[in-house]
Amino acid sequence: MFRLILRVRPSAALTSSHALPGPALSSRSGPGTCHLKRYHSGVRSRFVCHNVNPNTVVFTTRTSLLQCPQRTSGSQSNRFYSLPPHQKVELPALSPTMQSGTIARWEKKEGDKINEGDLIAEVETDKATVGFELLEECYMAKILVSEGTRDVAIGAVICITVDNPDLIPAFKDVSLETLASSSTSAAAPPPPSPAAAAPAPPAAPGSSYPTHLKIMLPALSPTMTMGTVQRWEKKVGEKLSEGDLLAEIETDKATIGFEVQEEGYLAKIMVPEGTRDVPLGAPLCIIVEKESDIAAFNDYVETGVAEVSTPPPAPTPSAAPTPVAVPTPGTAAPAPAPAGPRKGRVFASPLAKKLAAEKGIDLAQVSASGPDGRVTRKDVETFVPPKVTPVAAVAPVPASPAPAAPALAPAKPVAAPAGTYTDIPISNIRKVIAQRLMQSKQTIPHYYLSIDVNMDQVVELRKELNAEVKGQNIKLSVNDFIIKASALACLKVPEANSSWLDTVIRQNHVVDVSVAVSTPNGLITPIVFNAHTKGLATICSDVSALAAKAREGKLQPHEFQGGTFTISNLGMFGIKNFSAIINPPQSCILAVGGSEKRLLPADNEKGFDVASMMAVTLSCDHRVVDGAVGAQWLAEFRKFLEKPVTMLL
Repeated sequence: MFRLILRVRPSAALTSSHALPGPALSSRSGPGTCHLKRYHSGVRSRFVCHNVNPNTVVFTTRTSLLQCPQRTSGSQSNRFYSLPPHQKVELPALSPTMQSGTIARWEKKEGDKINEGDLIAEVETDKATVGFELLEECYMAKILVSEGTRDVAIGAVICITVDNPDLIPAFKDVSLETLASSSTSAAAPPPPSPAAAAPAPPAAPGSSYPTHLKIMLPALSPTMTMGTVQRWEKKVGEKLSEGDLLAEIETDKATIGFEVQEEGYLAKIMVPEGTRDVPLGAPLCIIVEKESDIAAFNDYVETGVAEVSTPPPAPTPSAAPTPVAVPTPGTAAPAPAPAGPRKGRVFASPLAKKLAAEKGIDLAQVSASGPDGRVTRKDVETFVPPKVTPVAAVAPVPASPAPAAPALAPAKPVAAPAGTYTDIPISNIRKVIAQRLMQSKQTIPHYYLSIDVNMDQVVELRKELNAEVKGQNIKLSVNDFIIKASALACLKVPEANSSWLDTVIRQNHVVDVSVAVSTPNGLITPIVFNAHTKGLATICSDVSALAAKAREGKLQPHEFQGGTFTISNLGMFGIKNFSAIINPPQSCILAVGGSEKRLLPADNEKGFDVASMMAVTLSCDHRVVDGAVGAQWLAEFRKFLEKPVTMLL
């Protein structure tokens, strides 16, 4: 069992519906979207929302959540009582194959404040126990699903959060039953009279087309929010069989093959190759059952979906510049007016307001990219104040016109000489690597311990074992011994096999060793599960298979997400020693350098021996592993390698 962290991030692809004055009925969002809904009341209420927290708004209801009929003066009237502004946190899909989950533990209690990045719960999926985090500040108002509840369906509401702690008492008696009943009553408006019947709504997009299936972009990893279509393996018109590879999608973790689960024909490709930042749930292509239906989708255009960033078209040759008219003395050339600030109320997240106040930025001038037109932290960080161009006064013309000198063209910025640099697009994997490494160095107090290990007996034993398994096409490496010794040392010193979870330190009872592998797209760490129970031959086979899949971009999410301890080996590149960056939430990572021959003092005729020495450096999280504990782990590790037969005990 390994552990992952899911961060609920704002997604520009999710928008709110404000077109109708009536209730906007929420529907199940696409796979992998963040199931976090915000509800506001459109009727009279004693509560006013001042700081709206855009923690991924999906839908907005304009009707009350609770209705209570009451008689007044002998006539019956409906009085509506609404809950204050709040967020419904739903259980998301934490793995591509997840159908339901178990709430293993709540890390926050009702009334607790939730800071940015705080862990609120641990959810057990079909793959792992996943930590569920929020990225916006709020307060836990109500826990709707208790600890230990099994088979919680995806999309089920598990808790309610609010932005203001004064609103928490309003949710004291709220339960799943009351929410379900209020949603049912809100979703059933009174039938209109025949005289005032509204015109029939237009047919839904695609309803006039033959029977077809839209393939949406799914969540191929728990932390995936968007993807890049690298390559289509099928062309329009080709027949598809169950299990065929349809496309290759680059996620935030790896490039994963997307297989089709239905038989049919590919009728339309809606997202071309190379399209970046495709949001989850966006339609990728259309599949039909009959080959004769393909032609009907030649001119099909999807409506009502978020725009995706397609590759920029090739630059076309610019036409000859047209002459610019010189303004006459009586008229002045109009200067482009800078975009003025937005009028009315400006909605922004609390963190965005805080950053804007610190930087002295007027939120009314910031372009909002968040849901419902809200200003997010990213908008404030990337805001560039507009430059005001001064308008030059028109000089009076003298009575006798003199020949005017030709106007000087404005100086152009000096461009770098062609061919002196190359701009390489940043892949999703590289973005995630950069974010995680920066987060690790900024938030984890690293310290480093180094030691030299005599590898003579490992080298001799490796030669003997390779001779024994030569016929089995197995070739043991020194790295296999290092993995085995690290796993056994973690059993001896379990503090090094632990994770920092803010409120607790989790000590793992199994050792899943992550092995750093370099790929053309970046670094990835496939996992050797239960390394402490496996033999050297099994470890060798696992590492070889995982490394090959990693370089081909065919690793599945469960094969590289998690792990309890990491090894990074650069000895084969001639590196003597180095210090590695911890892979959170793990507490240690071992950096392995190369072996070299050294002279060691000895009680013999020569007075010295020649030994093969290897330098290793252990990076530790001081919140979990103290210096003495790290030194104890290195001592156990060296003992196993300098006497490898002890690994059999």
